Amino acid sequence: MPPGEHCFPVTRSLAAGMSSWALYKGGARETALRALSVQGRSWNTVPRSLRPSATMVGLKPPEVPPTAAMKFVSAGMAGCIADLCTFPLDTAKVRLQIQGEVRIPRTISSVEYRGVLGTLSTMVRTEGARSLYSGLAAGLQRQMSFASIRIGLYDSVKQLYTPKGAENTGMATRLLAGCTTGAVAVACAQPTDVVKVRFQASGALSDSARRYSGTVDAYRTIAREEGVRGLWRGTLPNIARNAIINCGELVTYDLLKDALLRAQLMTDNIPCHFVAAFGAGFCATVVASPVDVVKTRYMNASPGQYRNALSCLLALLMQEGPAGLYKGFVPSFLRLGSWNVVMFVSYEQLQRTMVLARPALA
Repeated sequence: MPPGEHCFPVTRSLAAGMSSWALYKGGARETALRALSVQGRSWNTVPRSLRPSATMVGLKPPEVPPTAAMKFVSAGMAGCIADLCTFPLDTAKVRLQIQGEVRIPRTISSVEYRGVLGTLSTMVRTEGARSLYSGLAAGLQRQMSFASIRIGLYDSVKQLYTPKGAENTGMATRLLAGCTTGAVAVACAQPTDVVKVRFQASGALSDSARRYSGTVDAYRTIAREEGVRGLWRGTLPNIARNAIINCGELVTYDLLKDALLRAQLMTDNIPCHFVAAFGAGFCATVVASPVDVVKTRYMNASPGQYRNALSCLLALLMQEGPAGLYKGFVPSFLRLGSWNVVMFVSYEQLQRTMVLARPALA
C-alpha cells in the first residue's frame, strides 16, 4: 500500500462516487454503474445530496444561481400567474369580508353570501361569470410591482442583513428582510390595491350605484374626489398586513424548504416547493386574517365613514365581535394557500428557466 493511502479511504471513496455521479449527470448511466461495480461499491455509498433523484419533477436546480434581476422579473410573472388562477377566490373573500358593513343595507331583497361556493355561485347567477374577475387588470398591475418587490428582492435584502462570515441566516434576519420588502412593496403598489378592492366590492352594487367604469377611470376618480391620498388609503393597515404576511409566508416557505432539504426528506423540486408553499399559505392566513379584514373594509369605505384604521377596527368589533376579524377565513385560506402553491412553484421554475435561457440570449 502506498504511503498515506490508509489515511484517506473516505476521501478516495467520496471522490470516486462524485466521479461516477458526474458520468451519470452527463447521461452515461450505464458507464457510471459499471464504474461503481468495478470498485465494489453501490449508489448507497454516495452521499444522498449527490445522488440523482428518480422522482425529479420540473427543472433541476441550476449550478449558477439566478441574479437579482431574474428573481425580480420571475416574482412579478409568478404573481400574475397565481392571480389568474385564484382571482375568483380573492373576489369571494372580499365580498364576504365587506358583507355586514353598516352602509350596505341589510334588507330582505339584498344579496346575502354564504360560504365560498355559495358566494361564487351567487355572483355567477346574479352578476354573470365576468364578475369573478372584476378588478383583474388592477390585480395584475399590482402583482407586477408588488410581488416583484416583496418576493423578488427578499433574498437580496436577506443577504444584505446577514452578517459577513455567518454560516446560516438567523430567524431575526429573515423576519427583518420579510418586513422590509413587504413595507416597500406596499408603499409602491398601494394605489393598485385600492382600485382592485373597490372593483371587487362594486359588483355587489347596482349598475347605477357603481362608482367606476374602468380601471383608468377608477384612478382618475379617486384622485379627483379623494385627492392623491385617496389612492394610498389604508396604507398603514396594509403595511402591517403585508409585514405579517411576508413573515408568515416568505419566511415560513424559506424555513420549511430549508428544513426539508437539510433533513433530506425531499429534493429541491416541485413536490418540495408544493409542500413548503402550502404550509406557508396556512401560516400566513392565520396570522394575517384580522388585519386583512380591517384593511379591506377601510379601503372600500366611503370618504368620512371611518376616521382611521383604528376606528374601522372598533366599529367592526362593536358590530360583529371578535369573530368578525376572521370573516371570510375559509376563502382567505383557499386563496392564500392555492396562491402560494401556484406562485412559489411558478417562481422557482421561472428562475431556473431564465438561468437556462441566459446563455442562449447572450
